[in-house]
Amino acid sequence: MKRPKVKMGQIDFTLFAIVMLLVSVGVVMVYSASSYSAFFNPNYNDSMYFLKKQLMWTLLGTIAMIIAIRVDYHKYRKYTNLMMIITFALLVIVLFSKPINGARRWIDLKVVTLQPSELAKYMVVLILARSIDNKGELINSFSKGIIPNLFIGSVFAGMILLEKNLSIASVVMIVTLAMLFAAGAKWRHVIFTLLLMFAAGVGFTLIEPYRMKRLMSFRNPWADPLDTGYQLIQSLYALGSGGILGVGLGKSRQKCYYIPEPHNDFIFSIIAEELGLIGCIFVITLYIIFIWRGILVSLRAKDVYGSILAIGITSIIAIQAVINIAVVSGSMPVTGVPLPFISYGGSSLIFNMFAMGILLNISRQTRNKSDI
Repeated sequence: MKRPKVKMGQIDFTLFAIVMLLVSVGVVMVYSASSYSAFFNPNYNDSMYFLKKQLMWTLLGTIAMIIAIRVDYHKYRKYTNLMMIITFALLVIVLFSKPINGARRWIDLKVVTLQPSELAKYMVVLILARSIDNKGELINSFSKGIIPNLFIGSVFAGMILLEKNLSIASVVMIVTLAMLFAAGAKWRHVIFTLLLMFAAGVGFTLIEPYRMKRLMSFRNPWADPLDTGYQLIQSLYALGSGGILGVGLGKSRQKCYYIPEPHNDFIFSIIAEELGLIGCIFVITLYIIFIWRGILVSLRAKDVYGSILAIGITSIIAIQAVINIAVVSGSMPVTGVPLPFISYGGSSLIFNMFAMGILLNISRQTRNKSDI
């Protein structure tokens, strides 16, 4: 029987506004953080090189988001298997790509470079949302509810781990656990799984010498200030230099070849230096409001599939933001997790904004239209 056409309501405008604010902050800060190095780099000789590319990604991401807002999120169920096969194929193809800094994370398409792990994060969310919805009350069973879903997350995380990308693989597994918890998994199952994940994380850290060096430098970065502790020390200098009000937009000193590629994973350090504590609080507040609205969308979704899908999408952004800010502030070992919507990067921004379109579409189909 043909599914009746769904009557759409209004999107969550607060959520939409927060996303666009974060993207706008990203465009401004990518330009500020990259202008010096781009101007003096003989390959670019253009202070606006990264700004132009980020503006292009922003335009494409906005178009993707608008399209996703208009597509009923239930339609993704029908094409989940096809999208899963495509994503898995990309994760295999990237393993044969040219390594960059010892890792194989990007597929060079000449015009653009594609990072399959950015797609894989959301693919796992789509698969798990459908699986959890289909299982219903079986989610309370460890053997029939938890293990099959953990296996799904583990397969994709394992493929990402082969790229030498433990950070994104960890994000995938944490999001998997968050979705299972939100679906009603028992506390003892969640805690047991969390302990297993922690043990696996320790194991994968121990078997790779460079990860062990990062862990040791986190404990005392000044023990090796010119190698493993260099990035964190320069980041802490940036945070400390900013003070309350910052040194002023565009006036960062740490972006001048002190912090490597400051427009990427360590862009929050430049925000702290140029905009100070006030700027940091502003950005963190935007993420907090985003998480709040994402949870509201999940709570008000009209079905389990939409609710779990919303919590998964929200969790990806929340977990990455927490990890990134913790890394640049020296609260956890250095790892390569970009700051959502703000760090430079095409694949990350486009897939994040497309996912926001899905989240906003869920917000158009709610049980309760009253504001909470």
